[in-house]
Amino acid sequence: MIGIVLAALSGLVWGVGDFSGGKASQRADALLVVVLSKAASVPLLALYLLLLPAAPAPRALAWGAAAGLVGVLGMIAFYRALAGGAMAVVAPVSAVTTALLPVAAGLVAGERPGPVPLTGAACAIAAIGLVSAAGGAGGRVTARLVGLALLSGAGFGLFFACLSRAGDHSGLWPIAAAQVAALALGMALLAARPRHAAARPDAASWRWLLLASPLDMSANALYLLAVQRGDLSITAPIAALYPVSTVLLALFVDRERLRPAQLAGLGLAATALVLVAS
Repeated sequence: MIGIVLAALSGLVWGVGDFSGGKASQRADALLVVVLSKAASVPLLALYLLLLPAAPAPRALAWGAAAGLVGVLGMIAFYRALAGGAMAVVAPVSAVTTALLPVAAGLVAGERPGPVPLTGAACAIAAIGLVSAAGGAGGRVTARLVGLALLSGAGFGLFFACLSRAGDHSGLWPIAAAQVAALALGMALLAARPRHAAARPDAASWRWLLLASPLDMSANALYLLAVQRGDLSITAPIAALYPVSTVLLALFVDRERLRPAQLAGLGLAATALVLVAS
């Protein structure tokens, strides 16, 4: 039960962090926002490591680093897909792929959660698609755009799966390795760009960035603690419900209208939580 609660909390926090990061990226280069956000989260990571001490096993660090690399690549693909303008296609394809891949990985690894929790996981995946629905696509849907959305979902799904392999007694060291690896790759990608190619954050972007930074770090930590206490095939779909809080924030902050499909998705997300906790 505690694993489900932690997974739900991670999804909630991730959604708020995604909203904040998205706001920061409206006026600044997305890759630069990601790198600065991860760099700003290092002091909080150090605090978490002190509060939850554990031995940094090589296996845990290796899986954590792998998670960080695929996670950052997934994020780059996601932002490139969003640049195409077809949010109604990109968001559902990416989010559902994020949830499906860990479910398959968990079942292949021998997890057998039972029919009721698995039904809840299926409801969570369906809820992700409904909540992410945004009416007509604002841009032309191409094979490249769909491919990038699938690639981003695969990157996020592999991030979930890699962290689940880090071991149950590794504390938060896998997250530390993930942050270091992601930051190193992000800085290398920035260094490979032409000078002054990235739009720098303005004051408003910095405020959103500094809000997204601790939220993303905290969500990562909550997810790792969740998967250490539960099956990957159940915790990953619940954590992948992050579009729920993003949509709700867009509703209240940006005054976006809640569509019938999104409302149905919120109800289905609540149903999923009840079923997986049974």
